[in-house]
Amino acid sequence: MTVPRVVADDAADEAEPLTVDAAYARSHQAALTPSAVGQVGLEIETHLVNLDAVADPVVWGRVDPMPDAVCAAAGRSAVTLEPGGQLELSGPPASGILTTVTELQDDGERARLALAELRLGVVHAGADPLRPPRRVNPRPRYRAMEEHFAATGRAEPGAVMMNSTAALQVNLEAGPESDWPERVARAHRLGPTLIAISASSPWLHGRDTGWKSARQRAWNGLDARACGPVPGCVAPEAADDAALDPASAWARYALRAPVAFVRTGDDHEVTAVRTPVPFERWASGEIRLAGRAPTAADLDIHLTTLFPPVRLRGYLELRYLDMTAPCWWPAIAAVATTLMDDPVAADLATEATERAALRWTNAARQGLDDAVLADSARRCLGIAAQRVPAPLGPAVAALADLVESGRCPGDLLAERITEIGPHAAFEELTHA
Repeated sequence: MTVPRVVADDAADEAEPLTVDAAYARSHQAALTPSAVGQVGLEIETHLVNLDAVADPVVWGRVDPMPDAVCAAAGRSAVTLEPGGQLELSGPPASGILTTVTELQDDGERARLALAELRLGVVHAGADPLRPPRRVNPRPRYRAMEEHFAATGRAEPGAVMMNSTAALQVNLEAGPESDWPERVARAHRLGPTLIAISASSPWLHGRDTGWKSARQRAWNGLDARACGPVPGCVAPEAADDAALDPASAWARYALRAPVAFVRTGDDHEVTAVRTPVPFERWASGEIRLAGRAPTAADLDIHLTTLFPPVRLRGYLELRYLDMTAPCWWPAIAAVATTLMDDPVAADLATEATERAALRWTNAARQGLDDAVLADSARRCLGIAAQRVPAPLGPAVAALADLVESGRCPGDLLAERITEIGPHAAFEELTHA
């Protein structure tokens, strides 16, 4: 994506104490960067699996550092490892969804083959349907986040989110500044419908959760001040979206969100914050964390610990999509991008999602069983099918047929687990 503009005055010292006003200004400036619409970035997370014992966690020593052969095979995509050992491929932004999807598919397949040489595999699903949550990545940041969740009463959803979930993330340009209010609002309005379409995590830890997206259920269980939708980024009626100020809404959200951890030495030494402390209370001097006032560097780290369904990082991160099987995620990425970036599709999608725009919990729990979401999903798929690049048309048409039948990818997974059991289904997924 476009590199965000510098968020601090050139003369500012990032080690100097930061006031509330300065923190607000820095967060505001970091939120959105004026740009043309068109470039698209994608990130896909998958669950790393030991092919010789799929029910066991992958030992950290087998993947850290990630073998050179895997990194080389991933080509243009960066390879990172999440707290539970999930493998993330982040493709560079490209000019259009077709190029972005094609390149990431190629990189992902080569990386999968390189992993297979090491007797490792990957599972495409929004949540690990078999294994219990277990943090294997020892990075201090993840340890501190785990301690923060536990100390603030959110140990279970925190463990699931960190260690057992996997997402498809779509990164889009912010667009011209005059379009920010409606563009950011549209990203939010699409959220529940796209969750219902992409839901692919009905099982968790060997059990049927009763939710279409256990991944989204985990996010719902965390502190809404840091993980919920950003207040002020969508109006009650779509006609009022143009009056919004999403950059200011993001700055308010950032200052009110609790601090998860603070640096105690260099950037790799951190300690968990064990009570909910909004960043603004630290910046005001009301509370001192680690015995000091916050700095600009502390704020920049704090911003990376905020996980709303639409995150503003100079560009837009759509973070609400479950990872799905390779036959589905390219279509889902194409639908999301088309409904956001194609002007004709975007206007039609705003109308199509009007009644479904706030049904976040219904989308995660009921998915397409919710009649309002089902109607919105069918309409959005019909809109996108007419506007996506032609080579992606068959994949989107197949997804539209699935949605027309009232099912999402997770329903197919649940059916298969019912047929052969979670262990056999998980092993089958590693060879999909």
